[in-house]
Amino acid sequence: QRRVYRTTTHVPQELGQIMDSETFEKSRLYQLDKSTFSFWSGLYSEVEGTMILLCGGIPFLWNLSGQISGRAGFGPEYEIVQSLVFLLLATLFSAVTGLPWSLYNTFVIEEKHGFNQQTLGFFFKDAIKKFIVTQCILLPVTSLLLYIIKIGGDYFFIYAWLFTLVVSLVLVTIYADYIAPLFDKFIPLPEGELKQQIEIMAKSIDFPLTKVYVVEGSKRSSHSNAYFYGFFKNKRIVLFDTLLEDYSALNKEPAEENENGENEETKSKTKNKKQGCKNEEVLAVLGHELGHWKLGHTVKNIIISQMNSFLCFFLFAVLIGRKELFAAFGFYDTQPTLIGLMIIFQFIFSPYNEVLSFCLTVLSRRFEFQADAFAKELGKAKDLYSALIKLNKDNLGFPVSDWIFSMWHYSHPPLLERLQALKDAKQE
Repeated sequence: QRRVYRTTTHVPQELGQIMDSETFEKSRLYQLDKSTFSFWSGLYSEVEGTMILLCGGIPFLWNLSGQISGRAGFGPEYEIVQSLVFLLLATLFSAVTGLPWSLYNTFVIEEKHGFNQQTLGFFFKDAIKKFIVTQCILLPVTSLLLYIIKIGGDYFFIYAWLFTLVVSLVLVTIYADYIAPLFDKFIPLPEGELKQQIEIMAKSIDFPLTKVYVVEGSKRSSHSNAYFYGFFKNKRIVLFDTLLEDYSALNKEPAEENENGENEETKSKTKNKKQGCKNEEVLAVLGHELGHWKLGHTVKNIIISQMNSFLCFFLFAVLIGRKELFAAFGFYDTQPTLIGLMIIFQFIFSPYNEVLSFCLTVLSRRFEFQADAFAKELGKAKDLYSALIKLNKDNLGFPVSDWIFSMWHYSHPPLLERLQALKDAKQE
């Protein structure tokens, strides 16, 4: 794929009608920089993980956690307390070692190509907030999971799976209402033509829409997106302000900003002017998203995820008693449950997870074609066609890809394939 980025310097003939040479070159350079970053950050991650294993980093951190919890008055019999200290230290280590890569990605690569909207202060405040919120969720959930495994008896894997199912459903339910607003501002979409058209389209397919929000995604990035969430009769739609041509802060003139041209958290990027889609194109994008709901893709993904989760917990129950697994990772005298979860889920299942990920990628591309076809049936083919081109341009997506790379990595079909599927209906 890197060879494709390096050598494809001219717009291919089949793209001549939808992409100008300037945008093509910008997207090529952006994806080349991202590919280079991905290679080096991935290589570092592999080296770091290998060194941790070879140097006994996991048992060292476990023993250190025992010392810390012991000083607080919790002896070896308080395994869950030691596990939480271990988890806190491990996530802190991961956050610290990943910080330089995140900084480089945000303030070098994304900044260079005009996507970053964050100041350094906003970035660190955001990172600290994410870490705290993550711990507030991760530590209680992990402690309850470990407790269930301890007291669950021979069928603990069933209870553990049911617990994780409930937790995942609760998190999905509360995320957009209580967690996401801690990081981004959600504003009800103002009354007007767009909101009316969204409500009419939702009603036409029996989508139980209750609210439509606009999230100020432009505070951190000029990338755009849209999604829906909620269970049963309580569905909400969220639009990124960067998706809306008439609403995006990125489309405002500099005079519309404050007199300094920059506030405490974000900065205006006038070189990204005129980003986003017209109302008709936004509706076409939503038609695609609602197609996922109408065709049952969301429910199917949840079922697949939970079947996989149950299988993993069952295999965990089979393997957790194997002392040689613990010994291989430096645990000769003890077999902590949290360490067993880490060994089996992170390492033993790694090949299986790769195969599963590929299968889900193939399924995801199939779902995307089906959702496009659904939008086409709603009469949105022409607008979705133009919206996909605009979104590709706004996000600097490179439309040429190596077929093996595309097959393995792309959860969405390549742009040309999606446009071709829409082309006949657009011409009609």
